[in-house]
Amino acid sequence: MVGIVDYNAGNIKSVERALGFLKADYVLSKNPADLEKCDRLIFPGVGEAKYAMEQLKLTGFDTFLRDWAQAGKPLVGICLGSQIIFEHSEEGDVDCLGLLKGTIRHFESVWKDSEIASNLKVPHMGWNNLEYVNGSTPLFDGVDPKSDFYFVHSYLIQPSDSSIVKAYADYGCKVPACVSSGSITAFQFHPEKSGRAGLRILENYIKSTD
Repeated sequence: MVGIVDYNAGNIKSVERALGFLKADYVLSKNPADLEKCDRLIFPGVGEAKYAMEQLKLTGFDTFLRDWAQAGKPLVGICLGSQIIFEHSEEGDVDCLGLLKGTIRHFESVWKDSEIASNLKVPHMGWNNLEYVNGSTPLFDGVDPKSDFYFVHSYLIQPSDSSIVKAYADYGCKVPACVSSGSITAFQFHPEKSGRAGLRILENYIKSTD
């Protein structure tokens, strides 16, 4: 059973549609107690990091997600959910869940520090392909490496340990598009909005035995 975390900041409907298409058994809830017996979680998200953290604290999902990760249970973060699993975000200057070590920074901040003169528009919005690195992840099994995925974001993951990055996209700099460490995997792009390739990723996750 897949649990979907609903904390008033999630991209819920498209995730539900994707899981429905895959005929997956899932539970959507704003109450952590309803998800305790699930085998794996999907932690989606759109919007602003500070607001999302406020909602997680109000619902009790902050503690629930930390306990879930500490227990080594499977967790997939999507978009904002892929970011606030890290320690701190420049967006709202807010401390986040700290499930993985690293920070979330604005594109222009990263470009400036890297002395990149980019005229690309922010947010990074639209379709982009990936470069698999560091052994990739089993969740990409059966996914054509030439596939495009749908991105919408102004901030990007900067993990402390670059070896947890399993795929990069290119948008003025290397953008960590997928990170994976232990039982946690996170996608900066939206697999639920990325057509057949994205559905295959979700199917791999649903059927995985880890």
